[in-house]
Amino acid sequence: MPYSSEHKSQSRQRIIDSAIELFGRHGFTQVSIDQVMTLARLTRGAFYAHFESKEALYRVSFMQTLDRCHYQRLTKTPLSVNNLMQLVKNLLNLRTMAEQTTPSVENILFNEISSENPQIRELYEESYRNLIKLLEIRLTALSKLKRFAMDIDPAGIAEKSRTILATMVGAVAIARSIHNEAEIKKILIAAQNQILRSLGVAELVFDFAVLDSREMKKPD
Repeated sequence: MPYSSEHKSQSRQRIIDSAIELFGRHGFTQVSIDQVMTLARLTRGAFYAHFESKEALYRVSFMQTLDRCHYQRLTKTPLSVNNLMQLVKNLLNLRTMAEQTTPSVENILFNEISSENPQIRELYEESYRNLIKLLEIRLTALSKLKRFAMDIDPAGIAEKSRTILATMVGAVAIARSIHNEAEIKKILIAAQNQILRSLGVAELVFDFAVLDSREMKKPD
């Protein structure tokens, strides 16, 4: 008996959800079709009933991740400096990234930074543009609310957004290449504090121990 359209749709989404989790944790190169199908509890043969290649699955999983993150960040999160810095903390937190089952678009930037696959590079650039746009929206709104110690014009917003993202991704790329935990923390804290100072909110400079033990108490 042929499977119903509902069954096929559910199977397809199980594959996508498994791909989102595995690609987010390990990156495109390190994940096989067999691993995705094992996590989805489906046979390898079922894969090609829904996707023509691993690249095709990666694109679909990326787009769903993008949609989820965009909705959550721009419609559900409060508008505050603390919230912006929570985004920074999430981007820099190497200790939880490997355990995330619902990874964010930032994982693309970290996992695929050296990918030579043209299709993955295209998605990498899309991830970059999405995060830059998100940062610009947040910084513009916070600037209008006078949450920074300085006035930032549109050109300055764009430059600071690029600087923030470059600082974060660069810090993570270096930190993931070394094994000294103390040095990793110093790298990430230095990058994060530099971002805070560049925004004129140096009074919020913190380290991970503070954020791990309690939420920031300073007013927005």
